[in-house]
Amino acid sequence: MSGQVQSGAEDAPHDMIPGRTPHRHTAWYRALAVVAAVLIALMIAVTCVDVVGRYFFNRPFGGAYELTQILLAALVFVALPLTSADGGHVEVDLALHLFPRPVQRGLGRLAGLVSALALGFFCWRLAGLGLTQLAEDTRSSSLALPMAPLAFIAAASCGFSALVLILRRED
Repeated sequence: MSGQVQSGAEDAPHDMIPGRTPHRHTAWYRALAVVAAVLIALMIAVTCVDVVGRYFFNRPFGGAYELTQILLAALVFVALPLTSADGGHVEVDLALHLFPRPVQRGLGRLAGLVSALALGFFCWRLAGLGLTQLAEDTRSSSLALPMAPLAFIAAASCGFSALVLILRRED
């Protein structure tokens, strides 16, 4: 089967999951996917160190719970633009099929615009939160990690996701 291309898949990358929207921005997409994979690996490592330390040496990793929370929050925000680019957000369309295709596309664009506006608002508020946390030197309770970088990551992710939703093309 090598060398053969199935119909409809000529423009899609070879590693594309069926049913996902193909997109052109593979460089940024792959970079964020690598960062997300690293965050998952770090979460696994923290959990493994905590479990091994707890059950084999009676010395759990003191900040495992807090570090896992921070890594999970970072993962969610790093993956947000990926989900936006793939069209992977949950959508409810009870009666959308009743409308002609151009109306469906228009409603999809409107939903994308409303979502982009909401994400833009979140970006603005999270950037403000990050600036406040930076000024007050807000830190986590167990490990004393600075919290502002997480707020800035979340703000950047929401802003980038809003841009992705505005520029996203439906096929």
